[in-house]
Amino acid sequence: MSEIRNTPIFAVPANPASNVAPLPGALNYRSPPSNIEAEQALLGAILVNNDCYHQLSGFLEALHFYDPVHARIYEAISKLVQRGLLASPVTLKNYFERDEGLAEIGGTQYLARLAGSATTIINAEYYGRIIQDLAVRRGLIKLGEDVVNRSYDAPIEVSAASQIEEAESHLFNMAERGRYEGGLQPFRTAITQSIDVAAKAYERDGGLSGLATKFIDLDRLMGGMHNSDLIILAGRPSMGKTALATNIAFNAAKELMIEKSLSQTQNPENARAGVVAFFSLEMSSEQLATRILSEQSGITSEKIRRGQIDDAEFRRLVTVSQELQDLPLYIDDTGALQISALTARARRIKRLQGLRLIVVDYLQLVRGSSSSMENRVQEISSITQGLKAMAKELNVPVLALSQLSRQVEQREDKRPQLSDLRESGSIEQDADVVMFVFREEYYVQKAEPREDKPEYAKWVEEMEKVHGLAEIIIGKQRHGPTGTIRLAFRSELTKFDNLAKEGY
Repeated sequence: MSEIRNTPIFAVPANPASNVAPLPGALNYRSPPSNIEAEQALLGAILVNNDCYHQLSGFLEALHFYDPVHARIYEAISKLVQRGLLASPVTLKNYFERDEGLAEIGGTQYLARLAGSATTIINAEYYGRIIQDLAVRRGLIKLGEDVVNRSYDAPIEVSAASQIEEAESHLFNMAERGRYEGGLQPFRTAITQSIDVAAKAYERDGGLSGLATKFIDLDRLMGGMHNSDLIILAGRPSMGKTALATNIAFNAAKELMIEKSLSQTQNPENARAGVVAFFSLEMSSEQLATRILSEQSGITSEKIRRGQIDDAEFRRLVTVSQELQDLPLYIDDTGALQISALTARARRIKRLQGLRLIVVDYLQLVRGSSSSMENRVQEISSITQGLKAMAKELNVPVLALSQLSRQVEQREDKRPQLSDLRESGSIEQDADVVMFVFREEYYVQKAEPREDKPEYAKWVEEMEKVHGLAEIIIGKQRHGPTGTIRLAFRSELTKFDNLAKEGY
């Protein structure tokens, strides 16, 4: 097989013990990793039996071939086979009669020699894997060279951190392109995965197949937060979106801390349970931490910030902070984060710590990967698609907060609907779950009349009915029912909680 092509110009000499002295200052040249023989064997096998192509088309592309002539031959074969035509040395002849690269190695007779030298078609897929793997290695070399060159010649306004994120993004994109998984899979594989999910739900307390929010009625309606799901939590300002997202993130992190503690006892070698990543593009990490301290200590965040606490409250605050310092909750408060950078950071924490939940607060503050977007609707569409792709790639639920349009305020019934999602219909389209947080108390309180007015007594009565209540409206759910659940809301602590049923 190796006689078909000439030896590469940078190949290692057959006799390493040659007496010829190297030139002064000569460099030890290394050719990029490649396997010309594997490429020849693969092309020959396809030309003998076109059915081989269907085993390879799911992962092998023309750009994976090292020899550009081989790449053009594979591309021509692809076009013929995809059109339902025969790809053989005879049918390919018209494509390459004037190909200068092929002419240098024997012209169209080279195609006949490829087919004539094919030894077996059984190993065609194995050859394809080798070719793809070597292409990935060459890509790594190119990426390394690019990183070096950009580091030397980087503009002064480009920070080192952004270069790291860009390199990491390219590296992971390369890893995704180089994966062997994906494509069509037999139904047997899919149904086995489904049974595994059902078995975990059966074994878990409460029968949840996803990560619990710890809000009983919400978990019952959703079955927990499922891996690879994009969950949109939307609401108007002051409804408590960030508070609810913080509560869910804290509850999930606490559950993971308990899970890790149990696994350390039962299986110390595999004790890592994962973490929650909270991307806060609106609030600082200190503000979020203050909220959590307030919720868990029962001391209002206003008193904590102003230092208006007594000795007993301060001791309680210290005790709670000590209990929570090992909470597996990671906060990134970088503002105006690009979706590509957000994904790269999520991948990093997935690799280093394990990842079980991502929270993004909030969607409209994320920037698209490209600055060439024609309008805001296109940018939001690219962001939601990026969040959904990230959820599937990392196999974790992504909880993203979203603003609602002002048309909610113009209706008599202020309860939000799917059509109220701001700036893009792609939010509804890409999301697996869309839920709204609604507090009627907010609107009733704004309509407070003067005490001397006759309608004041009616207003007080109405306030008593809605005080401390919140509604979570499930407007869309791909794998479950829609509906409304009610939660308790303590505004002074910005904390949601399960609502006690009547008679309890």
